[in-house]
Amino acid sequence: MKEPTVRNPFTPTFGSSPELLVGRDGILDSFTRGLDEGPGSPTRALLLSGQRGVGKTALLNAIEDRAQALGWLTMAETALEGLIDRLVTDHLPTLLRNHDPRSVTRHLDGVTAPGGIGGATFTVRDRHPGTPSLRSQLTDLTGILAPHRTGVLITVDEVWPGSAGELRELATVIQHLFREARPVAVVMAGLPENVDALLNAEAITFLRRAHHSILGAVTRAEARAALEVPVTAAGRRFDDDALDAAVDATRGYPYMIQLIGYHSFAVDGEGTITHDAVATARQKALGEVGRMVHRPALRLLSAKELEFVRAMAVDDGPSHTSDIAARMDRSPAYVGQYRRRLLAKHIISAPAYGLVDLPMPGMRDYLRLDPDATEAAYTGFW
Repeated sequence: MKEPTVRNPFTPTFGSSPELLVGRDGILDSFTRGLDEGPGSPTRALLLSGQRGVGKTALLNAIEDRAQALGWLTMAETALEGLIDRLVTDHLPTLLRNHDPRSVTRHLDGVTAPGGIGGATFTVRDRHPGTPSLRSQLTDLTGILAPHRTGVLITVDEVWPGSAGELRELATVIQHLFREARPVAVVMAGLPENVDALLNAEAITFLRRAHHSILGAVTRAEARAALEVPVTAAGRRFDDDALDAAVDATRGYPYMIQLIGYHSFAVDGEGTITHDAVATARQKALGEVGRMVHRPALRLLSAKELEFVRAMAVDDGPSHTSDIAARMDRSPAYVGQYRRRLLAKHIISAPAYGLVDLPMPGMRDYLRLDPDATEAAYTGFW
């Protein structure tokens, strides 16, 4: 009888957590210290930003795990319409009922027979119905938790300008609770342009005081560990040259690490992972990154921003901004404003003075394709 296939240890799915999270220890440790230090720690309000696939949601999951390990209660949400309503009518009443020993009371209504013989009837009343305000419920919950040196963490993923009203309400309440030295923490995450728009919103000044961490590439050593450790734990190994090629292919991009690992592992379900397997995985991974990351990101650019990055794609490496200006037939000052916008959106990087580059794996090849290219035309980037 054939042995069952070993489970693939890589998870190239947006929102899932990798078997080994790398490159984020500093953020996790800083946040954990913030919980240990008590009210007033700056990392109890944390803002995460980064492009698609850098692991924002995976980091939120890890932050929640750290908090829970310290005995904190957590509420994980997404910045969709109805955020405050879900907190007030779902999450908080449930936590209050589960953790307040006085949450349910019984009141004697009467007896069922003369003289009290035969039993009594009671009404059960919930002390935490789902109608109070966000502030009152969080005040009650933190009051219950504070004597136990724990608290409550709220995480909000995929923040965007359309959620500004509800995020403003949440931020205002959290700010009041901070002033009262209550054990509460909040972590929000979103795309760079969305986070920047919220930071610039006049009515959400609280977010500007949050500790802002920008997520980007992990180091070569971290990428190597993220590939090698899960494969070894699954009872397999990379050839030395195959592992080097796999690390090179990721360019430190967390989503690419999962894609390269997944497809390398899947090429042959057993034995050593070879250089040929990694080469096959690289082609598949680049096609998926194009569909899942590059195309959605480029669709959000303005016409001039897209013209700028297409002008960059002419070069095989970093581009001189003077060359970009010449190709666009615009002045350096004009081009400079689009450079700043694209840097803020993490579409491009600035490795040195006067230079810009495309840091995302496969982005250059994707931009070189004809704009009307079919789905099949861009599956093989390199």
